[in-house]
Amino acid sequence: MNRKIIYVVLIAIVACSCISSQQPEDNTPIGNFEALWTTLDERYCYFTEKGIDWDSIHTVYYNRVKTIGEKDEIRLFDTLSCMVNELRDGHVNLISPFDVSRYKFYEQYEHNYSSEILYSKYLNQYRSVGGFDYGVIDQSYGYIRYSSFSAGFNNLNLKYILSEFEEKQCKGLIVDVRDNTGGDLTNALWLASLFFDKDTIIGYTRHKIGKGHEQFSEAQPIRIEKQRMTAEIGYDEPVVVLVNRRCYSATNTFACAMKQAPRCTLVGDTTGGGGGLPLSYELPNGWLIRFSSVRMTDIDDNSIEQGIAPDIRVSLKSDDKDELIEKAKEIID
Repeated sequence: MNRKIIYVVLIAIVACSCISSQQPEDNTPIGNFEALWTTLDERYCYFTEKGIDWDSIHTVYYNRVKTIGEKDEIRLFDTLSCMVNELRDGHVNLISPFDVSRYKFYEQYEHNYSSEILYSKYLNQYRSVGGFDYGVIDQSYGYIRYSSFSAGFNNLNLKYILSEFEEKQCKGLIVDVRDNTGGDLTNALWLASLFFDKDTIIGYTRHKIGKGHEQFSEAQPIRIEKQRMTAEIGYDEPVVVLVNRRCYSATNTFACAMKQAPRCTLVGDTTGGGGGLPLSYELPNGWLIRFSSVRMTDIDDNSIEQGIAPDIRVSLKSDDKDELIEKAKEIID
């Protein structure tokens, strides 16, 4: 695949990994705690935006960790997991041989997606390729379900899918990324590029260049270049993207990009966020801490860490129909 999408995300990640680290700590509960706290203090990118007093968190958790025995790995893991969850960031995970911490960024929000309703009421006949489930709804609306941006695809996959929609004279296209928690950012930008008529800047990145909480590089643009290898690759009809709170990371960036696409409408709920690109660091005991290290913003330089708002907010309320799909049909019509 001849991918011409140009952006500086990978450069930012490499540059971020070059920040000098603190002095190595001992492999003790306190030593691992200090290594974890200091690594995040120097390299995490959202302290100021989220109003987090990281120094006070050090005091609270130091007092907890100092009571933990040398061999009590479970208690140490649970305590440090609670500390990193204070960052309220789904990209922050403490990874051990026996467990992975996780911050559930979607809790306390409506789900707004039902696979049972989708596949029984709307998509009882469909094809699957390259991570896509696709078909035609009500003989008029092209539909693509993409559940993970980790699933790769190529031009030939897209050509066949879009050709089928054209052959069946679909009025428009519904792209459903609900419950897609991310994956490969390249796939997200590549898919989005099909819906652009011209080269477009969709946002910016800034990476940490020092230990201070607000020491960042200058903004670098994230570009999408028009991807039309032939006239058959690309889509010029109305597009509706369905999103919910469980859209995260690369899916959050996809939603940010599609906000700039012509003929596109976002329907559903605000996405879950995840605007920080992750980096990993090893603690003295061999556990890994994964955390947001590169800050991303939209075209107006607003942070996308807290999610992308839909153009039209719709909730799933019924047990026998999908209100988001119904609204998408209405918009296309």
